[in-house]
Amino acid sequence: MTDKLTVSVLGTGIMGAAMARSLVRAGHAVQAWNRTREKAEPLAADGARIAESPAEAVRGADVVLTMLYDGAAVLDVMGEAAPGLSPGAAWVQSTTAGVEAVAELAALAHEHGLVFFDAPVLGTRQPAEAGQLTVLAAGPVEGRGTVMPVFDAVGARTVWTGEDGAAGTATRLKLVTNSWVLAATNAAGEVLALSKALDVDPHSFFEIIEGGPLDMGYLRAKSALVLDGRLSPASFAVATAAKDARLIVEAGQRHGVRLDVAAAGADRFARAAAQGHADEDMAAAYFASFDEVVDVEGAHE
Repeated sequence: MTDKLTVSVLGTGIMGAAMARSLVRAGHAVQAWNRTREKAEPLAADGARIAESPAEAVRGADVVLTMLYDGAAVLDVMGEAAPGLSPGAAWVQSTTAGVEAVAELAALAHEHGLVFFDAPVLGTRQPAEAGQLTVLAAGPVEGRGTVMPVFDAVGARTVWTGEDGAAGTATRLKLVTNSWVLAATNAAGEVLALSKALDVDPHSFFEIIEGGPLDMGYLRAKSALVLDGRLSPASFAVATAAKDARLIVEAGQRHGVRLDVAAAGADRFARAAAQGHADEDMAAAYFASFDEVVDVEGAHE
């Protein structure tokens, strides 16, 4: 089999568009579709073909890659794509969809004769645009030769978690990892909010922890977005973080674990979204600490 593939990318938001560009750069033929066509149109200049419908986008594809909002969206879109699907094609499912949804999607893949790969990714806008994501993947060994060129194009590393995509082992690892990322994001926001409330220069806090085990590059990066008013364009949006946080809490509940920090974090993201920050970087959960409207530019003036 040639390493140059025809890849259908369904969903061209922050991550999907970046992954599509990486695939084009790697020499693959990309057929892209997005519900809001305007989000897909810029990819034409990069060499992708923009499809009018999911069915058109997947027609003739060796690999179908889904990067949509959630499991329900993937089910809906793949239902629309069904008339164009080719039995034997690989389906790389990269949406963070939740454990239960992955099983439903795998069943849909079986129904249409697709080879299913549970393959969420770790990373945000910048590593996605650079083709430096980490791919977490589960799927049959005999089908990996088809999807590895796709994973190599979008990621710097692929971590295989199992041979059965339906088991959702890759998604499980993604939820565990995201639980830490979202908790750290919310903790950074609360540190800044408490600093503001107590009239403490947050840089004093950074100086105290500098170089020690409590220091984190991630803390400094997310804090800088708030302090410098650089919350748009988002690397990972508040609305998406809220969805992932809910999936984490639900996964814990279904497996008998109380995730109190994650539940509080989900509430914070939802509150920030309701305040008008849904499309900003998830660091904007900072604003959920305040009942009144806080100006980004004056967040710490």
